[in-house]
Amino acid sequence: MKPPASLRHPARYAALAAGALPVLAFPAPGLAWFAWVALVPGLELMRRAGSGREATVRGWWFGAGFILVSMSWLVPSIGPGLLALAVVFGVLPGAVGYAVWRLLAPPLTVRRSLLALLVVPSVWVCTEFVRSWHALGGPWALLGATQWEHPAVLGLASVGGAWLVSAAVAAANVGVLILLTGRRLRVRVLAALAVTAALLTGPLLFAALPAPASSGDTATLALVQPGEVADSAARFAASERITAGLTDRHPDLVVWGESSSNADLDRDTAARERVQRLAASVGAPVLVGEDARKGDGLISKDAVLVTPDGVAERYRKIRLVPFGEYVPLRPLLGWLTGVSRAAGENRAPGTDFHLLHTTDRAGRPLPFGALICFESTFPDMSRVAAADGARMLVLQSATSTFQDSWAPQQHASLGALRAAETGRPVVQAALTGESVAYDRQGRRIARLTTTASGALTVRLPLAAPTATTWYTRLGDWVPYTAAAVTLTAAALALRARPRRGRQGHGELRAAEGTHPTAGNGDSPASDRPHPAVGPIPSDSRSSSRP
Repeated sequence: MKPPASLRHPARYAALAAGALPVLAFPAPGLAWFAWVALVPGLELMRRAGSGREATVRGWWFGAGFILVSMSWLVPSIGPGLLALAVVFGVLPGAVGYAVWRLLAPPLTVRRSLLALLVVPSVWVCTEFVRSWHALGGPWALLGATQWEHPAVLGLASVGGAWLVSAAVAAANVGVLILLTGRRLRVRVLAALAVTAALLTGPLLFAALPAPASSGDTATLALVQPGEVADSAARFAASERITAGLTDRHPDLVVWGESSSNADLDRDTAARERVQRLAASVGAPVLVGEDARKGDGLISKDAVLVTPDGVAERYRKIRLVPFGEYVPLRPLLGWLTGVSRAAGENRAPGTDFHLLHTTDRAGRPLPFGALICFESTFPDMSRVAAADGARMLVLQSATSTFQDSWAPQQHASLGALRAAETGRPVVQAALTGESVAYDRQGRRIARLTTTASGALTVRLPLAAPTATTWYTRLGDWVPYTAAAVTLTAAALALRARPRRGRQGHGELRAAEGTHPTAGNGDSPASDRPHPAVGPIPSDSRSSSRP
């Protein structure tokens, strides 16, 4: 029995495999340089498609391959649901495939190359922005996150967030593809200039823009990492023991990881008093990660600030992890809890984001933004914290479920982007690693790996409460600009279709990629009519295109 026709195209399987290549640029492989060329094989497969429909399908398969590999660490949480996730979200890069096919077929001209360098990265950013909506999942594995170890490149993030880094990396890939496939000297020169600009803009911004304003103050934070332990009681005890040993380090704040306590510290007097005694002996408040059933009967995850006098403030997590902390459409997808470690009961989200407030040992105010695990992936949350006057960002994490995957390293790396975007130092305390600290420009200054346990003590130069970056001022202008470019290009492409309708019937079918000889596979690119967005420029007179 033959497989369906849609599964009998080797180029589609090649696109599926090509989608896995960009994942090598993320931790733990960490081949950050590879991100600048990792899309090229997939883009070339899309460019060589015999029709717009086939290019879109190849983009879909490419996207599915990317999701399958980049999110493979989710298997313990969603099991076979990962395949459905890849199929659904893999659709988004189909738009990239069509844009590449439409703009980059030979003969390449200067004008169409310029359009491709603008439109294709815009479409890519739009696909990332759509799947980053918290109701659909979140911004994991954004292309810009591959550059987390390069603060100079993250100069782009201080202006346009992770989105601008993604756009630059995507533009470089498009430029390399044009450089490899263009025949005309002017086209190749343009491509070389575009790649150079994509590579250098970040470092130039890093050098030209002043460092985020510092208050001149510092804060000492102790990040507690108990390591892998048997159960919640042992985890609480290990965190307690490590904290008790911090008396000679004089921290201003002690940070425990996410879910470090399964007790409701408002109601469990014994557990709260244990933390109060620690705060008194160390001389600093303790930020506890609470994962407990509250008085209303609901389970929530909270960051709870405990002083010697008791619970001072708390923040409840507002963006929950799909399947890990709640199951979307539980009546339909609840069966996943029987074949994976998906949440057996939905956590209750908080209603708003707000800062927590403490003071340093000298009594100076120390407002900070507390983000709980998955929330650190969202650029807008850290931007709001900075705009509200946070002097630092404090992240609490628990990734023990994915301990042997690349997830802990990838999660820890996101602190570098949040620091560069906001001009705030960032720390992350993780139960089983990685616990890390970054300065205000995203440079890593301390780290505890997943094999370690203990306390990581760091002294952070603080940002001034009023310090801003271009990103904190302007917000998500990059994805909105990308959406405007994408919609304009789509409108121009649709506007060009009626003009083709006045051509001969056979020529129209060829232009749409439905000529009987085109099929769904590759066809010689120089033989197929392939209209660009808008009018054909004057230097394409040799083309057979309408």
